[in-house]
Amino acid sequence: MYTHKSLLLLLLLFIAGNVLFAQKDTAKKQTVDITSSYKPVLRNSIKINFSASNLPADSARPVLAYNIPAQNLYYTYQPGPLKPLAITQDTALELGVRNFIKAGFGNYTTPYVQAGFSFGDGKKALLNIYGDYISSRGNIKNQDYSEGNVKASGSYFTGKQEVYGSAGIRQQEYFLYGYDHAAHNFDKNEVQQKFQEFNVKAGIRNSAVTGTGFNYNPNIEVSIFNNTNKASENTFVLEAPVEKTFGDAFSLRVAVKADLTAYTLKNPPAANFSFSNNIFTIAPQLVYAKPLFNIYAGVTPAWDNGKLTVFPNIYGEAKLKNEVFLVQAGLVGRFIKNSFRNLTAINPFLQAVSVQQNTKETELYAGIKAALDKHINFSAKAGLISYNNFPFFVNDTILGNTFYVSNESKLTDLRLHADVSFISQDKFTITGGLTFNGYTGMKDNAKAWGTIPLEINASMRWWAFKQVLIKGDFLAFTGGPYLLKNDVRKTLSGAADLSGGIEVTITEKISAWAAVNNIFNNKYQRWNNYPVYGINVLGGVILKF
Repeated sequence: MYTHKSLLLLLLLFIAGNVLFAQKDTAKKQTVDITSSYKPVLRNSIKINFSASNLPADSARPVLAYNIPAQNLYYTYQPGPLKPLAITQDTALELGVRNFIKAGFGNYTTPYVQAGFSFGDGKKALLNIYGDYISSRGNIKNQDYSEGNVKASGSYFTGKQEVYGSAGIRQQEYFLYGYDHAAHNFDKNEVQQKFQEFNVKAGIRNSAVTGTGFNYNPNIEVSIFNNTNKASENTFVLEAPVEKTFGDAFSLRVAVKADLTAYTLKNPPAANFSFSNNIFTIAPQLVYAKPLFNIYAGVTPAWDNGKLTVFPNIYGEAKLKNEVFLVQAGLVGRFIKNSFRNLTAINPFLQAVSVQQNTKETELYAGIKAALDKHINFSAKAGLISYNNFPFFVNDTILGNTFYVSNESKLTDLRLHADVSFISQDKFTITGGLTFNGYTGMKDNAKAWGTIPLEINASMRWWAFKQVLIKGDFLAFTGGPYLLKNDVRKTLSGAADLSGGIEVTITEKISAWAAVNNIFNNKYQRWNNYPVYGINVLGGVILKF
């Protein structure tokens, strides 16, 4: 039986137990709380737009001018070799076929011989020997002609320098057949015009830019020229051009030149007499060259037989429109030396001169060059030229078969020139050019005697097959004015001269060739009283070894 004390104790225990079970459990339990639900999705892709416009074609390309040398000769210039460090340079140089002989014969009793020989290894030394000969006999009495040339040129390479030189002999024989054959009957020795020249040249130039940035090329040339039993002329030329570069854009050029000539006229009406004709020039020039434009600025003081003239020497060029077009302009001047040798190179029927007056030339010009297509190149130039002491050629008043120089103290020439070329690799090439000269403002002559107002020329080379080369050349010009006795003035007829040829390779070392000159058989006159030959056919063989 429970006592009241026992009941009280049980009551207290019951209340305490209820209080303990009623307290909240604050201990943190390990649970995962999800604050948001995650649903992975792929991001929308951006589609590529394939309809974008095409990239513009790169039309920029270099305009290359090809000058094909005489076949099979090994020339004295030396390219810079590539020397990879991992490859040993080959000491054997494959020079190929270096010698040739071309020979043939044609109507007008025309023998033709041309030959070239090359010696040396191309690394230390080179020697080239070249020669040619041709002669013809026309249908008109004394309408004969012959020319022969022999020339040797060589170089010795020292690694950084090239010592070069050349020597040559040239002989030309003309006959002054432009007289009245009904009234006169001259023998060959009475109308012979025979020129002989011996020429020697030597110099030294650096083959690589020096450590100080200098380029140099001093050289001397000696020429002995004569017209048999009539006149003789000795010329000495010294040139010393030097260039110093400053960085990548600037350079300074200075060229010093002395051109000295001694002329002697044999057996004139009185006695032999001689005189000198000397020109000295100094041409300093500052050059600023960048990929898109070049500027050349300088002056050229020149002494013509002691008289000073200062010529401008300013010109430049710039590339436009993706480097396809190139514009050029300038104001330049010079002296043209009218030595007996230079004048007879223009007119071989010139009589011996008793005086030499050099021509002063100043030209203001502008032009453009363009690559119209990957095969077509075009250029055009317009110039206004001022001349002093310009030589015109006039028939003598006795027989009319020689010419004398009629000096023009001052005149102006409007010269226009354009040329175009189409080149398809090395298989087909065609070129053409046009030159117009408009002489005005003469004071001492009524007309520009012996000049050509308009000249057109064209050339074609086509490898029709691997073994067949077809050639063609065309020349046309309008006749110039000429002067006769008693101040009779006339104008020569124009001319058109077409020539063609073919070369066929038979074996590796033997080829056959044929040429037809003056296909139109037009016996035109470049100089009054001197008609050219008619159609001329030649043929022969080429031997290579």
